[in-house]
Amino acid sequence: MPATLARLRAHLSATPADAIFLLGDIFEAWIGDDARWQAGTFEQFALELLRGVSARKPLFFMHGNRDFALGEPMAEDAGMRLLPDPARLEAFGRGWLLSHGDQLCLGDVGYLRARAAVRRPGVLAALRAMPLFARRALARHLRAKSRMHQSDPSTWADVDDDAARAWLRDAGCDTLIHGHTHRPALHDLGDGLARAVLSDWDYDHGPGRGDVLVMDARGLHRIAPMHAAAPDPHAGGGSP
Repeated sequence: MPATLARLRAHLSATPADAIFLLGDIFEAWIGDDARWQAGTFEQFALELLRGVSARKPLFFMHGNRDFALGEPMAEDAGMRLLPDPARLEAFGRGWLLSHGDQLCLGDVGYLRARAAVRRPGVLAALRAMPLFARRALARHLRAKSRMHQSDPSTWADVDDDAARAWLRDAGCDTLIHGHTHRPALHDLGDGLARAVLSDWDYDHGPGRGDVLVMDARGLHRIAPMHAAAPDPHAGGGSP
């Protein structure tokens, strides 16, 4: 089992969070919900893993740019609730805005055009109608292209802070939590607004990297996977 997948399984099994929010790109590629029935496949393993988590606590899933094809059948079977992007969360007396983050990378015009195209119902239907072997081959090709792109950080797009501020104000929230950009940080956007960025996870190359954002009555905290502190008995916790 890849080390990254093992770390994810360990964290999801051990976290004391009251609820878990997965904000997209949990899978490098999702080739179709029908693949979950193939014995011995990654998709079947993912289904069993997520079922185990959702049997113990609420589990929420938001699509990313790599797993946008995950549909209601898989979500329902895994016990996950699909979230819109963005999604407003009211917790601990504050409004939090959750997003995968890619829609706010306004400078990446080519990507945003491609994003809109591949998510059209007709395109999704055509992808899902392809034989599984063809979808797996396409996923391998897209992963290879993605790795080439990630090897040059100068090509990475970042979130537009003006757009992030506008989203927060429209939603009545003070903090945006997102991933996608692979630039973990907490950005002060001014006027009491903030943008918290999740890391990507990779424990198969180099020293390993990954993080989890834990939300509680004290605020937002960044921790390493598998190392969540026991929750305060007087205040629950959530793990976006």
